[in-house]
Amino acid sequence: MELKSLWKQFIRRITVIISLFTIGMILGLFIKNNQLLSREVESRAKSHFDNILLTRRWNANYHGLYVEKTEGVLSNPYLNNPDIVSSDGTVYTQKNPALMTREISELAITDSLYSFHITSLNPINPDNLADDFETNALKSFEQGEVEAFQKFIKDGKTIYRYMAPLVVEASCLTCHAEQGYQVGDIRGGISVNIDITDIESAQRWNNILIFMLSTLSLTVLLVITYLFIRQLMHKIAQNQSAIKALAVTDELTQLHNRRFFFEKLSQEYSRSIRHKRNMACIMMDIDFFKKFNDTYGHQVGDLVLKRVAQVLQEKARATDTLARYGGEEFVVLLPETDESGAEIFAEKMRRAVEAEVITTDDNQNLQVAISLGVCGLDWEALSNCEDETVIVKYADQALYQAKEMGRNQVQTYHSSGDKS
Repeated sequence: MELKSLWKQFIRRITVIISLFTIGMILGLFIKNNQLLSREVESRAKSHFDNILLTRRWNANYHGLYVEKTEGVLSNPYLNNPDIVSSDGTVYTQKNPALMTREISELAITDSLYSFHITSLNPINPDNLADDFETNALKSFEQGEVEAFQKFIKDGKTIYRYMAPLVVEASCLTCHAEQGYQVGDIRGGISVNIDITDIESAQRWNNILIFMLSTLSLTVLLVITYLFIRQLMHKIAQNQSAIKALAVTDELTQLHNRRFFFEKLSQEYSRSIRHKRNMACIMMDIDFFKKFNDTYGHQVGDLVLKRVAQVLQEKARATDTLARYGGEEFVVLLPETDESGAEIFAEKMRRAVEAEVITTDDNQNLQVAISLGVCGLDWEALSNCEDETVIVKYADQALYQAKEMGRNQVQTYHSSGDKS
């Protein structure tokens, strides 16, 4: 039970470790995935800003761009003398960087690409007034910040907003010198708006996919780990059983050894007294065994021991405990068996061994006989015994008598103390 509890504890700990490790990996993937997508959006917004800034710089370097004033083309009311007339009478109007920026933004909105807004805390054009986000961003730029971000929902769409400052360059003073700006001053900023609804949707699906795959992987990993541990437990249990069997098994005869016999004797002794049952013990010894070793060698002696053990095992009941006691001696414990029953059983074993013909490797046929001593006690006699080994001692005394009386016979030690 204790070993089972240890295995359960081990499985729980392994499960927790694997789960925590996998959950950590999932969270790491979630965070990394979100960071990559955020960087992608931020990079895209910065790229738009840089392109706008580059376009404005090109425009400003030429002090504004003049376009033909055709139908629908209006002059910038915030510029002094924005129109010029060519020698052929064609009217051209100036598109300064601010106006160009706004018109490009309107064009981008029409094509559903993105939008941007040029603004400042002190705009000339009211259309360039800053909203709350832009106002806060512009104030932060004056404090040394170099960019600002915002994400919000509008009309069911997720909008990512990026803003960076516009720094006064020499080419800017053509239009803005009268406002008191100097080179290096922050005179405003441009905010870029990008619709990231599709990106957010893809991100959610990516997160769901990561979660599903990670959950599946964790489940498979836990199942494989559990099956591996179960197999390991089975192997260890098999090895433990094998080791335990080796500890209580006689190597030569494959019968139980003396140690196991006495453990079983102690258990059956207590059970017999508790349930008021009889118990019997038979001690056996191969007659003239030394002759087999001296005449034919120890290999034949071992063969005789193994064959006698097999015959005795075949006759023993499932409830009996048969063991090699030592040397050429065997012992069998018979639970719930009285004296007469033990005598009958002993005689059957004696006849079976006597009838056995053992053939050696060189085709010699050997006859073997055994002497047996029987002791059968009822529960009252057992309870009066010093300990459980008394019944073995009595059986051994009966065996000695069987040898004294000519061998190849059964003798009984009666509980009354008379032997016959």
